[in-house]
Amino acid sequence: MDHSGEPSPRVVQIAGYDPAMLADAARRNVDAGAEIIDINMGCPAKKVCNRLAGSALMQDEGLVARILDSVVRAVAAPVMLKTRTGWNRDNKNGVRIASIAEDCGIQALSIHGRTRADMYHGAAEHETVARIKATVTIPVFANGDIDTPQRAREILQSTQCDGVMIGRAAQGRPWIFDEVNFFLRTGELRTELPLEKVRDIMRAHLEDLYALYGDETGVRVARKHLSWYLRQHPGQELLRNRLVTLETPHEQLSTLLEHFDLG
Repeated sequence: MDHSGEPSPRVVQIAGYDPAMLADAARRNVDAGAEIIDINMGCPAKKVCNRLAGSALMQDEGLVARILDSVVRAVAAPVMLKTRTGWNRDNKNGVRIASIAEDCGIQALSIHGRTRADMYHGAAEHETVARIKATVTIPVFANGDIDTPQRAREILQSTQCDGVMIGRAAQGRPWIFDEVNFFLRTGELRTELPLEKVRDIMRAHLEDLYALYGDETGVRVARKHLSWYLRQHPGQELLRNRLVTLETPHEQLSTLLEHFDLG
């Protein structure tokens, strides 16, 4: 909730199952500087769904409507919604949920092309996303298995969506957004990012993690990000295994920079 130094638009995603609680969360975040509120009804994680939040809410369309109406009424900021295509493959109610959302005043939708039961297994299907886009008049963003610039263009063309949302493909490769935007704008692929630039991005990322979480927690959180970065470079298993055992920011960062031999 610390938005100092962040550029606009500042978007905060909230999750929960109680309309009044979510309305209060939206108000608090807008008061703290959020410019857009995004409601999470797409997360398939058990720790979220077991509390009847995230994509579990898609089972109860009446509750979905009450939540959306409550949050939209609570704040002047635009409210977005992220969902999946349905609860399971026999209950793909994403089109109905999208229509409910538009009726409640939701101003944009992001749709992950899997059901909650699918978790992240199998391939995302964007046919349902295309039907949702054809049903509503508000902007729709396609999400799921968009991991290359070419795939982004393919999904935009096949769904006629207004944009794409990229999640897991950005883990360890946050410059994918620049790659996608450049390709969509020019039709050309970016040249491979120089190692010096990769190093600078990783160093800045780690330093921000240490500053945000403190040394002990920052080092632990950094481990998963380092694993994601290094999987982009096959043959780095020994380095990864070493980095995830180091206990201090100095050890972690200096070891990383020594690997690049640019520090």
